[in-house]
Amino acid sequence: MKTILLLLSFFMFMLTATTQAQPKSAQDQWWWNDAWWDRGYIAPPKNYEIQTKWINYKSRGQEIPALLIRPRKKGKFYPVLFQHGRRGLDEMVQRHAKRLAARGFVVLAPDIYKGNFIGAFPIEHDYKLEQDVNQALTVLLQRKDIIGKKACLYSHTRGGYYTLKTAVTFKRQQQDAACYVSYYPHLQDPNAPEPLQVYSYAPEVNDLKIPVLIFIGDREQYQRRRIIESSVKALQERKRNVRLVLYPGVGRGFDFRPPNVRTFADDLASKDAIQRAARFIRKVLGKQQ
Repeated sequence: MKTILLLLSFFMFMLTATTQAQPKSAQDQWWWNDAWWDRGYIAPPKNYEIQTKWINYKSRGQEIPALLIRPRKKGKFYPVLFQHGRRGLDEMVQRHAKRLAARGFVVLAPDIYKGNFIGAFPIEHDYKLEQDVNQALTVLLQRKDIIGKKACLYSHTRGGYYTLKTAVTFKRQQQDAACYVSYYPHLQDPNAPEPLQVYSYAPEVNDLKIPVLIFIGDREQYQRRRIIESSVKALQERKRNVRLVLYPGVGRGFDFRPPNVRTFADDLASKDAIQRAARFIRKVLGKQQ
């Protein structure tokens, strides 16, 4: 009995010590970098100091707010349309858009939920919002500080469906949109029945013809990963230019998970993905000149 009590006491001591050793936040970890998290700075690749400005554009007769982010340096840069997902364009998601602009792009990020008085994380999909995303692409391409006449579509979660519709349904691919980049995109109509959400991708995927780059973690939700992988396979079978990057040890939201749950693997994946995306966008848009 005494031996059991001693072992139990030792176990409780070790458990307490282990718990106390765990940092309260990722910001306490040796790998944390405020410059990366807040301003998008990565060493050693080239970084740009950025500037931000909120603008409004008209769509369907109403004002849609959008965050415009570009390098502070004067000159023209390649344009990217950044489309948020179910989370909305909150501060966490805005950081991702800023990190993208810090790679040397003019980024327009419309807040289609706020423009339509929709709260964060809506369940149902409002098809009218697709028009607002499509109009944002038009607004971006009208700017005088961009290189060329085509942009890249960039998104995550449900934003992947919005930009898919922009490319295919609104027929903007090839003519106005030269590439498609998305983090763990929702590649099915959010209003589709449950069996379709698990076993089938949106039919628009088959008609996506521009170069595609998709990022997911190997711990992604089963139903979402299944749809993404089947979409990529379908595009590959059609001989389309598509690449899927799978990061080990990370799950959903690795690009914006907050410090209290963020891991080293999340940060590695985020930095690698945005640099891959930047090279991909620059390569594709560069060929359009």
